[in-house]
Amino acid sequence: MALTDYKGVFIFAQQVDGELSNIALELLGKARDLAQDLDEKKVTAVLLGDKVGKLADKLAEYGADRVILVDDPALKDYRTEPYTHALASVINEYKPEILLVGATAIGRDLGPRVSSRVHTGLTADCTQLDIGDFPLVAVEGQEQKHKQLLMTRPAFGGNTIATIACPEFRPQMATVRPGVMQKIAPIKDAKAEVVEYNPGFEENNCYTEILKIVKEVSEIEDIQAAKILVSGGRGVGSPENFKILEDLAKVLHGTVSCSRAVVDSGWKPKDMQVGQTGKTVRPHVYFAIGISGAIQHVAGMEESDIIVAINKDENAPIFDVADYGVVGDLNKIVPLLTKKLEAALAEK
Repeated sequence: MALTDYKGVFIFAQQVDGELSNIALELLGKARDLAQDLDEKKVTAVLLGDKVGKLADKLAEYGADRVILVDDPALKDYRTEPYTHALASVINEYKPEILLVGATAIGRDLGPRVSSRVHTGLTADCTQLDIGDFPLVAVEGQEQKHKQLLMTRPAFGGNTIATIACPEFRPQMATVRPGVMQKIAPIKDAKAEVVEYNPGFEENNCYTEILKIVKEVSEIEDIQAAKILVSGGRGVGSPENFKILEDLAKVLHGTVSCSRAVVDSGWKPKDMQVGQTGKTVRPHVYFAIGISGAIQHVAGMEESDIIVAINKDENAPIFDVADYGVVGDLNKIVPLLTKKLEAALAEK
């Protein structure tokens, strides 16, 4: 493998039923930053599907300079083998230096299989990506390589942070957690170069047959889409006591979320968890109620525009990242806050 043959920053543009997933647009935003650090002029989106060429314009609006389109009936619905074949073939043909994939259900299935097929490494579930030197600190007798992709992710159940590089193989691959990277503002009337490519598809014994697709409507609101989050931790005291958080969220037209401790206690489902081992959120306002502020939780919400912390422990780490903090009994403070807000909103 000649590493110098590999150039450019690529992203896998996930689409489902002809609609681009948000993670594709988030990855484009980060890809542009990485490309700039590498002095690369183009960001490339790889779009796989059936009759999905119309999505190229939206990818261009969010930062794609080029779209490699693999359009084939074999790619109508996600199946592991044809998608792996298609993306691996694109890598072998166009040789990207970096390939980013969303850490979605699809991406977590596709990414490892593609990396294995093209014989490179993959860092899963990344929360930060940078260009820098590896090793991070020069070691005597060991070559320090420059302009490497430094991939940061939680490790050991979220109890530590690991920074990983792949200096000997290409492409450098990472799956990236949804909600971590930011989309750019849409570029009006942007157009991308569209390159049509089809490696050919020959069904083999690894192809699965989709007999039926069953779509369920989740009753749990998407916390990553919420503008206001009212999040509770173990300090709330009990699952029943989340009622006072729900009352506050209702008044603010917000959504309730929680910490890992709440999920581990069985009080709330995993889909409501904020943090390194949960979801990364960026609401306009984030209420951290009865949450101590462990680094694993803070990593999932510190990019919120405004953070309001309510905790009886004045030394709780959550106050270090909060814009506003209230020290006291949440059982008294939250109902009073709800009442005051309700009255204020009623006057408008």
